[in-house]
Amino acid sequence: MKFLAITLIVHAPDPVTGVQKSTGARFREVLDNALLAEELGFDGFGVGERHERPFISSSPPVVLSHIAALTSRIRLFTAVTTLSLLDPVRAYEDYATLDHLSGGRLELIIGKGNGTAQRELFHVTPEDQWDRNAEGYEVFRTLWRQDKVTAATRFRPGLVDAEVWPRPLQQPVRVWHGSATSKESVDLAARYGDPLFSANVSHPIDPYAELIDHYRERWKHHGHDPARIAVGAGTAGHYAARTSQEAISAYRPVFEGQLAFQRRLGLEPVFPTLEDFVERSSALIGSPQQIVEKVHRYHERFGHTVLHLHADAGGLTDTQHRDSLALFQSAVAPVLRREIPDPPFPWGPVQAAPAPVPLPAGRPVPADR
Repeated sequence: MKFLAITLIVHAPDPVTGVQKSTGARFREVLDNALLAEELGFDGFGVGERHERPFISSSPPVVLSHIAALTSRIRLFTAVTTLSLLDPVRAYEDYATLDHLSGGRLELIIGKGNGTAQRELFHVTPEDQWDRNAEGYEVFRTLWRQDKVTAATRFRPGLVDAEVWPRPLQQPVRVWHGSATSKESVDLAARYGDPLFSANVSHPIDPYAELIDHYRERWKHHGHDPARIAVGAGTAGHYAARTSQEAISAYRPVFEGQLAFQRRLGLEPVFPTLEDFVERSSALIGSPQQIVEKVHRYHERFGHTVLHLHADAGGLTDTQHRDSLALFQSAVAPVLRREIPDPPFPWGPVQAAPAPVPLPAGRPVPADR
């Protein structure tokens, strides 16, 4: 099993202290968390994309480029790239550039995105958002694979023998499809034989399991090899401690602060108590053994081989956050890596272009042509 740390870069008051960091400090915290994830041995770090309050994650290629410069091993994910809102040509240019700057460490999770404010900002309607997402992905994936592209499009000017630069390093980049509550993303992933990433955050397990089952059915319908299926899943929260009592005690003020924040936004909580949250949500709160057992319960329903945790402290102190992630990597991850298989593909650059052969010493470098 592989493990990601993911941030949506929420910019809001701390749910426990009420203190809100400056924008610059919040971005620095994201960079620090990426470095921590690499230091602790996480396999990937993801940055979300949102274009509305309370998020400041409107430009994941910029954030991930900075992280790429600070790290050397960890794979870099988007979570998610909202192709329903973006021009796929411009998105391709950004991510092909990032692919090179990261040395082929880029992976995309794409999705329609959600939120009325960002739809209105980009003049996307509920009626056309899924068509925009599908068209954007089809153009994006074609640009990644072909040097010249001709495409008739509804939502941007058509392309005729279009050349878009730079050409990417990975051929092709791996694209996961983010799935929350609708079948459209699942269908698109299955059609193209792409991996699926279930949000698995806001609700109990059943609706997510039903979508993953639908994905497997559509995968088979399209004639893909069942052995090539890859599913990832999120978690609603995380706090690992030596005992369950210690974990519950430390996480209670965080949960209560998050509950109050939801109510200020006018949202009715799905899980009204911490005990209910720990029992029925995907949150991993407890001792290492309890967390291992819960991941196995979800794996029995999902068959997932990639798991994400929140990269942000989210109300925990910096020490609690670091200690919890460190305990996960030392006492939980090794067990799950042994007992749950990895995705059915190498965890690294996809068919990366070979590195240039170094010239013999003293030989002049040929001029560009």
